[in-house]
Amino acid sequence: MATIPPDTVAAPGPSAASTGAAGASPPPAPPEDAGRSRGRGWRIARNVALGLLALLAAMWLVLFVTKGRFLKRPFESVVGKLTHRQVRVGGDFQLYLAPLKIKFYAERLAIANPAWATRPNLFAAERIDSRIAPLSLLFGKRRLYWLDLTNGAVDLEWDPAHTRNTWTFSEDKGSGKPLDLPRIDRATVTGTQVRYRDPRMRLLADLTLDTIRSTDARIGQAVGLSGTGQLRDTPFTLAARLLSPDATVARGRNELVARARAAGNTIDVAGTLPSLAEFENVPLAVRATGRNLSTLLDVIGVVIPNTRTYRLRAQLVQSGNEYRFTRMSGTFGDSDVAGRLTITNGARLHLDSELTTRRLDIVDAAPFIGYNPDIVAEKGAVAAAAATGAAPARILPDAALPVATMQRFDADLKWHVGVVRSRRVPISDIDMVLDLERGRLALSPLTFAMARGNVAADAIFDTRERPSAVSYDIRLAPTPMGRLLAGYGVAESGTSGTIRGRIQLTGRGDTIHDSLASARGRIAFVMPAGTMWTRNVELAEIDLGTFVQKMFQQELKEPVQINCGLIAFTVRDGVAATDPILIDTKNNVILARGGFSFKTEALDLAFRADSKKFSLFSGQSPVGLGGYFAQPQLDVISPQLVARAGVGLGLAVVATPVAALLAFVDPGDAKAAQCGPILAGKTAAAQRDEKGEPRTDVGNGTPSKAPAPKRKKFLGIF
Repeated sequence: MATIPPDTVAAPGPSAASTGAAGASPPPAPPEDAGRSRGRGWRIARNVALGLLALLAAMWLVLFVTKGRFLKRPFESVVGKLTHRQVRVGGDFQLYLAPLKIKFYAERLAIANPAWATRPNLFAAERIDSRIAPLSLLFGKRRLYWLDLTNGAVDLEWDPAHTRNTWTFSEDKGSGKPLDLPRIDRATVTGTQVRYRDPRMRLLADLTLDTIRSTDARIGQAVGLSGTGQLRDTPFTLAARLLSPDATVARGRNELVARARAAGNTIDVAGTLPSLAEFENVPLAVRATGRNLSTLLDVIGVVIPNTRTYRLRAQLVQSGNEYRFTRMSGTFGDSDVAGRLTITNGARLHLDSELTTRRLDIVDAAPFIGYNPDIVAEKGAVAAAAATGAAPARILPDAALPVATMQRFDADLKWHVGVVRSRRVPISDIDMVLDLERGRLALSPLTFAMARGNVAADAIFDTRERPSAVSYDIRLAPTPMGRLLAGYGVAESGTSGTIRGRIQLTGRGDTIHDSLASARGRIAFVMPAGTMWTRNVELAEIDLGTFVQKMFQQELKEPVQINCGLIAFTVRDGVAATDPILIDTKNNVILARGGFSFKTEALDLAFRADSKKFSLFSGQSPVGLGGYFAQPQLDVISPQLVARAGVGLGLAVVATPVAALLAFVDPGDAKAAQCGPILAGKTAAAQRDEKGEPRTDVGNGTPSKAPAPKRKKFLGIF
């Protein structure tokens, strides 16, 4: 039998079971095969890593050699998409690793403003040179090793609706975030200009930032800025300091102090802001000083009366379109003031205020009728009236109402004054409510206490009508005459008489003088029964017999007994005529004829006293009151009295000295007055004597001083 070599013998075939098992799980590879696979994987990873490193090295080399200038357009595109703004580099551009820090260099870099802004760029710089930490870009905490910024310009603007600003980046309203400043270890910033514009406030400011130098991520010293601007139509200067620049860079709280000067006023502001351009709901300490507070409020288009030198302080909080001044206190002239003020800068500017004054100097009250308080204090009311354009020796101010300004803003004011410092008239407890709406100014009500009496007034100046329609309604409650007239020679002790009255006038004009010069209405003051202690009253009554007797006694032994009295005028076209003046006393009936003019401020009155009892020596001739409001003149020696003296002299020559006295004898036949019509303030036509007969000696409500037909006189002489 032939022999078969071993290597040619076929191996027995596997069984079906073993075949199925082998198909499900191949036998493990030998150990040397697994090692070769792992080595091949490491070689691939190594080669990839080396390739990447080589690629990075090549990229670094390319960037280093080219300085990354070819990345200018991609940089503009990428940053533009991130900020939703157009970004341009107008000069050289470099962006590369030098060697392990990213160098960024750009000339004439500009980031555009949104389309609604008035300036094309939010930010522009002549040159930016910086080194950036590469890893900080990966973790969102951007860090600059150093920054050199030259001649930068920042434009910060609000839109007219005050809902968007230029420093918030977003395509959609309200969805963007403000610019987040990176950490900067070392920086030099020179020549930076900042422009801020707020259309709602009509504010524009152009500011220059001081040079900033920082090391170790700290600026250290305060950073100042200064510049000019315009608020509405008023230019101003501004100087400010950022006391916490390090916190500002880190987007922390910003301690800011600023001083602005405008129209002769100085305003200091201090506070801590959450960001440089965010004032909303931030309490700020505000101080303001100046020669005239009206010039400060005129900056925002608000008109108030002139004031003397003022000093005010308050806390200011802006909330939306409201600017709230609270905890306000200070002085103006020799008066104090405290309270709150809210200015709403809406479609129409609106002021809402509540003020309290403990002591108001009478000079500081002068502006409320149109006087300049400084002139009043130095030269008096006549000079102050002349300064308003009034004629010489006049006291009614002729300063025109600021009609155009009054129609541009609205106001609501409540003001309480404790005491008015006045040498003559005691006034206290003033409460004034002022309402200005679309050119209609109403002082209603205006109440105050005067000499233990109360005055209530309503005054309306409606500038919507041309010329302005003006009305005055002043009511005096019963007031003790002793206290009211204490500054005019009336002794409070022994004076029990009171006086009450009402002034109702309407006129047209844009000045107080013009409104009164065209006025129509009535003036009436009523005196019920009472006493008045003064010897001047006897001179006014011109009963020389009684006056001489009391003069020789050197003092009055008893007060004058007043039964009733009425001092009334009817005003027509600015001319007031007695209607009537009638005072019934125990011994006399005092009458007056004539009137005065608001147009010229001239006085032309004649007073006469008829005695109820026989008087041996009585002038019984009219006493003239002439001149002007500012310079009244009392004509005691009247032509009638001179004529009597002539008659007396003639009788003394042709008869005896005793006969000369007949020229001055008063028979004492004056008719007492019926007090009912007097106390009711009736006109002259309604006055009656004690018998109920119409009086013929009180005039007819005209300015004429001509006396009524004379009655039969004693002995037929007069």
